[in-house]
Amino acid sequence: MTTAASITQPTTIITPDNRVDAQEEIAIETPYTITLNEVTIGASMVLPVGLAEFGVGFLFGQGYLQRPEEIKEVLVCPEGKISVYADVETTEPKEVIITSGCGGTGKIPREMLDGFIEPPFEYTLSFKDIKAFIRQVLQASPLGPQTHCVHGCGLWADGRLQAFYEDVGRHNAVDKVLGAILLGMASPRAAVYTTGRLTSDMVLKCARMRIPIVMSRTAPSSLGLAIAARAGMTLAAYARPERLNVFHGAQRIVD
Repeated sequence: MTTAASITQPTTIITPDNRVDAQEEIAIETPYTITLNEVTIGASMVLPVGLAEFGVGFLFGQGYLQRPEEIKEVLVCPEGKISVYADVETTEPKEVIITSGCGGTGKIPREMLDGFIEPPFEYTLSFKDIKAFIRQVLQASPLGPQTHCVHGCGLWADGRLQAFYEDVGRHNAVDKVLGAILLGMASPRAAVYTTGRLTSDMVLKCARMRIPIVMSRTAPSSLGLAIAARAGMTLAAYARPERLNVFHGAQRIVD
């Protein structure tokens, strides 16, 4: 079955004793160029769903966008282009850092990494909601278990899963969630859960959005932890429905 996110491909399963013809679901990976006010900012390989959200989140993550009111229009071209129009400058900063994202497509200004971060919004999350949140993220789409090729990212606010996105890249999935916030589709007074590791740029994106709680199924990096501490965020790793390791901000996790 072919969908917007996957295709079915024939495969031969080979064991020491047998060969079996089978069908496998394969995640679609395709290049998209992101432009801001007709200036090309970058390009990325993406899962071709949630593309408007991705384009906006990508530009936010690299420091070009700051607030929802800056965004005027987002156009997605099926031929591989996301055009964002906004009341912002398109000049690239003098010093940029290449992020740990696959392919090195992500860049953040040095001053954004070292600069002031506004405190996160006030928010607490019960362990009951954490269990529901993680389970709903892991069950939100069959694409992950079907293809074993995508990361997922969800946002929980007001007692429910407000947004969920998948992508072949962990950064892209988070960018889609941040783009949903900027486009008015979700609230930043929330918790975010990602299946990807929490490196510095992943944490910094969420910190700049003032998201108070960020959780991962896997591990943080040392700089990711340092940014979370500086921002006053709650950062939790190895998050499962029955447990999580909270490195900073444990007071936001309540009984």
